[in-house]
Amino acid sequence: MIHRWFPISFLALALSLPAGLLAQTEAADKDARVQQLYSEAKAAQSEGNIAGAIAKYEDMLRLDRGLAAAYNNLGALYFSQRNYPKAVAILEQGLKVNTNMPSASALLGISLYETADYAKARPHLETAARANPSDANVQLFLAKDLTMLGDYEAAATHLRQFAGHQPKNQEAWYLLAKIYMKLSEQSLAKMNAIDPNSVQSHELSAEVMESMNNYDGAVVELKKAVEMAPQRAGTHYKLGEAYFSLSLWDSAAEQFQAELALDPANCRAHWRTGGVVLQRNGDPQQALDAINKAFALCPGLTDARVDRARALIKLNRNEEAAADLEAAVKAAPAEPSTHFLLSKVYRALGRTQEAQAEMQTFAKLDATARAATAERVHEVIQNKESAH
Repeated sequence: MIHRWFPISFLALALSLPAGLLAQTEAADKDARVQQLYSEAKAAQSEGNIAGAIAKYEDMLRLDRGLAAAYNNLGALYFSQRNYPKAVAILEQGLKVNTNMPSASALLGISLYETADYAKARPHLETAARANPSDANVQLFLAKDLTMLGDYEAAATHLRQFAGHQPKNQEAWYLLAKIYMKLSEQSLAKMNAIDPNSVQSHELSAEVMESMNNYDGAVVELKKAVEMAPQRAGTHYKLGEAYFSLSLWDSAAEQFQAELALDPANCRAHWRTGGVVLQRNGDPQQALDAINKAFALCPGLTDARVDRARALIKLNRNEEAAADLEAAVKAAPAEPSTHFLLSKVYRALGRTQEAQAEMQTFAKLDATARAATAERVHEVIQNKESAH
């Protein structure tokens, strides 16, 4: 595995003279030679002569095995050449001389990871991560190492903490998503081991399929769950949601009504019942009544505000619709369609400048979303073409 770019720390050598005139003279000669080799190593490295720099550091260590910084620097050079076994051997020696070298611990941990010695890499990566919490590379390698060890819980905890400090680090979120998938697979496997034909197994299988936008497959699994436990609260609602995602309004409405017969307090089922009425272009007052029931049961159900606003718009109650849409925009500012609806409402209320501002926001968000979709399609096409 080729590692991502990693900032390598080269340490300056600190030399000291022992007491005693003769000892001082001999040590001075040795130190002068070491310092000369160090200068030559740095010069070779700056010229891109890595092999020459390696040779100088090796000569240096033959003169003095106690130069911890030289081990770090030599190990870093082997690391830069992706010679991980040599890097491991050198860095381990250096850390025996001086255990307090976080850069050496980091390089050793990553080198061990690259040689697939994940168990041995872990303590070194943990040491480096504690010493330098802001080092993204070390933090991510530790997460990957924990993942390879199958310690998904520890990896997830670590990545959540790291992402909290660096919320724009995309790789952290990517790795966390992969770990959640692994945890989901583990849970599903354990459930299936207990009873592969249980209601819970079918429901979880459906949720996995929904996460991949495979709503047809989710419907199949949820229908099995409903058939097995028709009186189980929540299952009809989940099946209704799957039908809703497929725009199968009649089937969705039937399942939401079945859910409400079992659990009249299911506010989301009330909301979706109103949503189905809107999707069918039905009576907006009927839709509003259903959605208001949802809010009466769950005042914090912000997801339902846009649907209530749609019903209010159809009833020409634009002031109330604006309040719902403003709250929806605050909760999810990156959703283009909400800004579009709010612009429409502001225009109907004569609030022209605000309408224009919302339309501009909509246009920017919509263009960004379309560009991202187009880029993904382009990449898929390129990958298909390159595969032939």
